[in-house]
Amino acid sequence: MKHTFLWVAALLLTCGASLRAENQAPADNDHHGQYVRCIAFYNLENLFDTIHDEGKNDYEYLPDGGNKWTAYKYENKVKNMAYAVSQLGTDYDPRGATCVGVAEVENIGCLYDLCAEANSKYGRRLKPILIEGPDRRGVDVGFLYDTVLFKPSSVHGHELKAHYADGGVIKTRLQLCVSGYLMGDGSPEKIHIIVNHWPSRYGGELSSRPGRDTAAMLCMQICDSIYKKEPKAKIVIMGDLNDDPYNHSCKDVLKARKYREEVEPYGFFNTMWQMLDRGIGSLAYNGSWNLFDQIIINEPLLSEKLHTGKWTYWKAQIFNKPFLTVQEGKDKGTPLRTTKAGVWQNGYGDHYPTMIYLIRKK
Repeated sequence: MKHTFLWVAALLLTCGASLRAENQAPADNDHHGQYVRCIAFYNLENLFDTIHDEGKNDYEYLPDGGNKWTAYKYENKVKNMAYAVSQLGTDYDPRGATCVGVAEVENIGCLYDLCAEANSKYGRRLKPILIEGPDRRGVDVGFLYDTVLFKPSSVHGHELKAHYADGGVIKTRLQLCVSGYLMGDGSPEKIHIIVNHWPSRYGGELSSRPGRDTAAMLCMQICDSIYKKEPKAKIVIMGDLNDDPYNHSCKDVLKARKYREEVEPYGFFNTMWQMLDRGIGSLAYNGSWNLFDQIIINEPLLSEKLHTGKWTYWKAQIFNKPFLTVQEGKDKGTPLRTTKAGVWQNGYGDHYPTMIYLIRKK
């Protein structure tokens, strides 16, 4: 696997006039006559094993660490996450999600454990991809894929070069770009998926904004490099962006639009923005909802016409099922976490998964 390292300038990009993109997707309750595929993202909230990895700050997730992270807790965490992952996309496709980007994973071994559980217990066919990055806590983004429905053709890890306001280097996650082919249900079709976990809001939203703006620019540079080789490439940007759709990094740097008709050629559509406007989020903080877990698609994927028989965007979903949700008490209605305030909850994570569905004509 090749590591690609890019320097990113802190300059904003400009765009041209908007173009209306035709929506030929079926109504939300009518996908009959089309094949359906799910592509998802899930922040796994600190999927650490119990063994110290040299050079990683994983001490609170050791048996004698702050979270008393024993083999029993780790095994339960893996079982919980495997069940959640196995359910993604099954509302419309019993095979489950074709591809799942993940965040907050310590190493590839944790993902192998998760896939083994999902495959053996729930009949999935998942295999993981992960490239180690420079994050100061030692967490990385990763990628799970159905080995029958998706065939990877290339994998690249792109390092973010950014600094805090005080000049310190931001040691954060790689942006993982997985290119490959959607198989079955028609001719194979290439797609590019960029998995992100942008710099946190540590120190405050405003002071930490430049790090996320720079991450957005790196993401755009990755897209530009794809377009140079494939002018009509279909691209999915996903991840925990630590910003909402209306924040500067997403709205002004990526220029990911709220409405389809606003998306220009080579532009982006934020599939999650309108859900946040309806008060639906992926994580809760101080009684309010945020939607940091975003899935953004490019114009060719948005505007592909159904009659071509190629994959095109249908709709988005936040996977906020009851089993992932606190059912009583002051946190009722929010994600059921693994650990809260040092107390083990035996839950799932502090973020809900997010998903998009693609369709193609039968």
